[in-house]
Amino acid sequence: MTVTVRAALANWHISTSAHSEFLIFALLMQSVKKEIVMSGIRPTGFLHLGNYFGALRNFVRMQDEYPCFFMLADLHSLTTHPDTSQLKTNIHRVLAEHLACGLDPDKSALYCQSHVYETSELYLYLSTLSMVGELEKTPTFKDKVRQHPQNVNAGLLTYPVLQAADILLHRAKLVPVGKDQEQHLEMARNIVVRFHHRYSEVFPEPVAFNYGGELIKVPSLDGAGKMSKSENQYATLYLSDPDDLIRKKVMKAKTDTGPTAPNSPKPDYIENLFLLMKLVSAPDTLQKFEEDYNACTIRYGDMKKQLAEDMVRFIAPIREKAEAIQQDTEYLKKVMIQGAEKARSSAQATMKVVREAMGLNYY
Repeated sequence: MTVTVRAALANWHISTSAHSEFLIFALLMQSVKKEIVMSGIRPTGFLHLGNYFGALRNFVRMQDEYPCFFMLADLHSLTTHPDTSQLKTNIHRVLAEHLACGLDPDKSALYCQSHVYETSELYLYLSTLSMVGELEKTPTFKDKVRQHPQNVNAGLLTYPVLQAADILLHRAKLVPVGKDQEQHLEMARNIVVRFHHRYSEVFPEPVAFNYGGELIKVPSLDGAGKMSKSENQYATLYLSDPDDLIRKKVMKAKTDTGPTAPNSPKPDYIENLFLLMKLVSAPDTLQKFEEDYNACTIRYGDMKKQLAEDMVRFIAPIREKAEAIQQDTEYLKKVMIQGAEKARSSAQATMKVVREAMGLNYY
């Protein structure tokens, strides 16, 4: 345990028992062939309904079944958001939203990426195993170059390498990711193979993990793609949205004049409304509007009013709990310190093995 973190823990009256219990839990899980889970989210923009159903809901389940490391990727955010004036506020908000959604800092390691200093060391080592040509071909890099032509920095190019370091630092096997990150995960596996070929076997090859089913992609309210933390803000339902704004957004969702023949196939934007209702409404409510649609008697205004109220009932408790947590800065600091301790213990153990494998043990 580092002196600074030990002192901070003492100052905030945090017992190391939770830290010890987590390590014992991780060792027990490994002894019964339980792989480690690792995932991260950038603290940019606001978390939305897609983040909840696509990631956070699964994280809550995972923390009861696996040793888990959940990271706020503040270093990754620097590649596209170099202005750090709002970073602390963003970290506190996103951390509070994680906690409000059910993440338990005593069950998992919930930490900030920049608090684990070993990340940068492994990032450098893995960079020597990463080819510039393959990094330049990644779709996410090409997209960012188009979006930020004045900020094509080296960190943006090597983003997948840092992502690999985040995963491999905990020797994680299971990585909850969406389709847009699968190529990055493939690159991480390539890096593992190269490391093992050049040095010795240290890391498991990480694989995508989503409980054996397709990840839920929550559609935007305008029917154009999925909800986004930073784009299509009026077509996205954020976990921080007030009740009236939720209602306003839902009522503006795209619809049409309705089906003209019984049991007609639904257009994508109408199917999206039914998917959203399936996520937050009672089964009998969904069934009622399905029957109305198939009978050509559906009133979209009534459906959207019902969906809006169901959305308010779903989002409001999360928003209110997150707001209360965000105001408790002492508790947020405690959670971050506790998470950093867990993550650094894991990282230090990995880096000891990595340095020995690479021959960087000179004394």
